[in-house]
Amino acid sequence: MALQDAAGKANTGNYFEDLTTGREIVHAVPRTITEGDAAMYIALTAARQPLSCDAEFARSLGFQREVVHDLLLFHMVFGKSVPDVSLNAVANLGYADVRFGVPAYPGDTITSTTRVIGRRESSTGDTGVTWVHTVGRNQRGEEVLSLIRWVLMNKRDTSAFTGIDEAPKTPPQVDPAAFHVPAELDLGRFDASVTGGQWFWEDYEPGERIHHVEGVAIEEAEQQMAARLYQNIARAHFNAHALKGTRFGKRVIYGGHIISMAHALSFNGLENAVRVLAFNGGTHSNPTFAGDTLFAWTDVIERIDLGRADAGALRLRLVGVKNADPFTEEQPFKVADDSGRERYHPNVVLDLDYTVLMPRRR
Repeated sequence: MALQDAAGKANTGNYFEDLTTGREIVHAVPRTITEGDAAMYIALTAARQPLSCDAEFARSLGFQREVVHDLLLFHMVFGKSVPDVSLNAVANLGYADVRFGVPAYPGDTITSTTRVIGRRESSTGDTGVTWVHTVGRNQRGEEVLSLIRWVLMNKRDTSAFTGIDEAPKTPPQVDPAAFHVPAELDLGRFDASVTGGQWFWEDYEPGERIHHVEGVAIEEAEQQMAARLYQNIARAHFNAHALKGTRFGKRVIYGGHIISMAHALSFNGLENAVRVLAFNGGTHSNPTFAGDTLFAWTDVIERIDLGRADAGALRLRLVGVKNADPFTEEQPFKVADDSGRERYHPNVVLDLDYTVLMPRRR
């Protein structure tokens, strides 16, 4: 006979009905980010941005030492919110107004808080989309990251249809006035021989496409280790038994892992990018599964003058594609479905509009 948790001590997570608009949550278990975390992130993604792995390069630009990789910080803040927000999620759908704040260093302790800013029940009544605003801060209370994301969630009671539609409007892009350029940053000693890059802010033209050439197979073990590193315990990435009867019938790769892998691929062609300033918007357009091979390209959207002599910003569109090499094969971005509505091609798994800080030529 199966034993029951009669006292109800185990947390079964929130469902769509539980995350009411306006609710605020302080997430448990703050995380001190260590050198080991940084090394593991490199091992799982092959990230090569020298600011997060070369202490001497970081010091030459005015930092105390190497900084925590922007996306590792993103995943840590995101992961703290999972037990309260997306433990019962079907999928994380997208992002908006993601702002990277003060840099984090190994040894910093990160906490996360979330406010529910809207929700909308699906037309079928069995799921709903919830929008949340999550903020990560260091031990001094300084904001290291803030993000809006929206999640497709299961309902606790699929028979109760409420018709809730409180979907918020999200900004199409982060205002450049909100970009955080670290006060300690000094690009006067930027050494491109460290990055291996030869292209600077002036060299990138709006409308230009950069194919990142390489492809990488997504392995089940690696994505699970990555999700564990971030303490992201969402069932969709782990519980194969519970997922047998679901839409996909198997575990889905954590979408953030796809962002990290695509971003790591993008180093080839964007070597001199100093740090991520913002995600303007992002969509996990199709699921990725173990065994899929990921490729990526970047479209240059805009060159933004920050009024600095040493650096500008580039607004970019990072596209992840599975099981087709867009450098050598024709790969549509969007296609029309049977009703004539335009949708992402099934191979397109990531559409990320983001902004980076790029040095100017001296």
